[in-house]
Amino acid sequence: MRKPSDISIQYVKGVGPARKSLFAKLGIETIEDLLYFFPRRYEDRTQLTPLNKLKVGEYHTVTGKILARGGRRSWYTRKHVYESVIGDEHGRLSCIWFNQPYLENYFKVGERVVLYGKVEAYKDRLQMVAPEYELIGEEDEALSMGRIVPIYPLTRGFSQRYLRRVIKTCLESYAGDLRDALPFSIRNKFHLMNIVLSLNHIHFPESLSLQQEAYKRIAFEEFFFFQVSVILRRLSIVQREGIGHRIPEGLLEDFLQAFPFPLTNDQIKVIEEIAEDMKRNSPMLRLLQGDVGSGKTVVALFGAVVAFHNGFQSAIMAPTEILARQHFEVIQKFIHREQGPFKKMRLCLLTSQLKRQQKEKISQDIKEGALDLVVGTHALLQKEITFKNLSFVVIDEQHKFGIRQRALLSAKGINPDCLIMTATPIPRTLCLTLYGDLDVSIIQELPPGRGGVQTRYFPQERSPEVYGLVADLVKEGRQAFVVYPLVEESKKLDLKAAEESFQHFQKHEFKDFRLGLIHGRMSRKESERIMDGFQKKEIDILVATTVVEVGVDVPNASVMVIEHAERFGLSQLHQLRGRIGRGAADAFCFLIGEPTTEEAKARVQAILSTHDGFKIAEADLLIRGPGEFFGRHQHGLNELKVANPATQLDILELARREALALTQADPHLRFGANALIKEVVRKRYPTYLAMAEAG
Repeated sequence: MRKPSDISIQYVKGVGPARKSLFAKLGIETIEDLLYFFPRRYEDRTQLTPLNKLKVGEYHTVTGKILARGGRRSWYTRKHVYESVIGDEHGRLSCIWFNQPYLENYFKVGERVVLYGKVEAYKDRLQMVAPEYELIGEEDEALSMGRIVPIYPLTRGFSQRYLRRVIKTCLESYAGDLRDALPFSIRNKFHLMNIVLSLNHIHFPESLSLQQEAYKRIAFEEFFFFQVSVILRRLSIVQREGIGHRIPEGLLEDFLQAFPFPLTNDQIKVIEEIAEDMKRNSPMLRLLQGDVGSGKTVVALFGAVVAFHNGFQSAIMAPTEILARQHFEVIQKFIHREQGPFKKMRLCLLTSQLKRQQKEKISQDIKEGALDLVVGTHALLQKEITFKNLSFVVIDEQHKFGIRQRALLSAKGINPDCLIMTATPIPRTLCLTLYGDLDVSIIQELPPGRGGVQTRYFPQERSPEVYGLVADLVKEGRQAFVVYPLVEESKKLDLKAAEESFQHFQKHEFKDFRLGLIHGRMSRKESERIMDGFQKKEIDILVATTVVEVGVDVPNASVMVIEHAERFGLSQLHQLRGRIGRGAADAFCFLIGEPTTEEAKARVQAILSTHDGFKIAEADLLIRGPGEFFGRHQHGLNELKVANPATQLDILELARREALALTQADPHLRFGANALIKEVVRKRYPTYLAMAEAG
């Protein structure tokens, strides 16, 4: 008997070769794919709201017959407007769609339709604007009416009722052939449904409570298999033979005393954790979380110093040239001091912007061991870059790299110690989910002597008031950023572009000041010239795009204006704000925008309410969901279709506990039913398992 995972969707009744391509657009190739294609929401159609009971401002699901329909052009905007009037025995409702002329051929008078949307009052009638709609025929009653009805994400060419019929057919014909990879002992222990019952109640639940039980089972399954993959990855690394570094007596004390400022308690604690890791013969795998300006670079430098004193090389990889250069300049400033345990370290900066001859010289020096610490961008991953004896690797802002890139850099040494850093605080739930293969260190303290940051929000019409405040602050001797989300004017988004505003400011609000402009399309030489001028206080106000999000350290820059703040992500807003408040003076962050969506309003409210990066990260996770927090493509989060670390920490921790027990008892998943678990992990998380097996 062929498994549902081996049977193409085209062989299901009602599909065929023609519709196979439409299913492919939804990521559905096999029958198993379809069974795991879950609803995005549900409608309770057991008791629909009568049309005379609708409440303005609320979302409702309603049904009725089409009484009248027609299309026209709006006299003002000339947009195509399609209107349909539906009615039941209690009342009537108008429905309007814009720029969808094809609906004239879709709706027919006398047909029954189900609608979902927000009820509005217009003149003397109730209406819905652009509601979701579904025509209902007699043959659809059983699956589409009088029950809790699934609503799926669709592609053009599919209707909800068609997709329901196909899924129902597959459940009846093939669900029984699925193998339940979640061990019976675990299902029994936590009272979880079997896979067949779960899928039936996810697609066509008999009650909301059964639907929730089904989702709990699938969430547990998804967490469990992901945790198995992550733990296998960690086991494959920590079981390798690494480099046990010797920590010379007095090295830690010399390091701490080498700086012209005291390190924070958190910095010292993390340095001690790194020291203990580097002593061991197994490779270090540590994630260092530290808010913007918390001093992570100094901590990372300690690992490079240990490697240097043991005769080995180190590498620090950053996602942008600006950030790589920032690390390089900070470290260079310290190692060129006359005193300190790193005064003889040989340092270089490697980026893709260097000339060919420069790259060749650096590449040769790295290969021969003539360089002790290399700071660079993705250029470090190039095949021609080979290290003589790499033993310590730092990856900064790691979420901007994929896990394969992390592995590629580590592969340039013989199981080197690896420190992964991020200034984007990661909620504990995502740490457990995504970084279960890493030990976690946190720097929450900021260096002493820094001023606070006041954050204020202004609607767009009050922007002249903001510019006046900025001008007054700059007259006091401060420097300011004005940040925009775009470089050029977009036809789709009515945003002021950085270039146009720069020219406007020169003639108007900031004509008495020295202005600079920097954006991602400038040449490296031009960008360096502008940033150098800003750091030397030759520029008073820097108009910029988000290239200043990371890697810019100008202590005198204590004012920031973020234009169209609603267009930025919450993490971006936090990173941008972190560019100011790095000196002793209090800083000011002014947000200008017009948030219209609930998400945009929530982001603005969150950034106004706290400066704590971890609280902001938790809010960001709740607002965006786990799939968008770092990007699904990097972490296998595309397989978490039901599981949500933000809201299901209890299930996550139970699943992780069982995954740990399983892998500790059978690290290679060779025995009994564990082979099936390994097969599922290989299918869902091929990258993780491939790296684990490579170890």
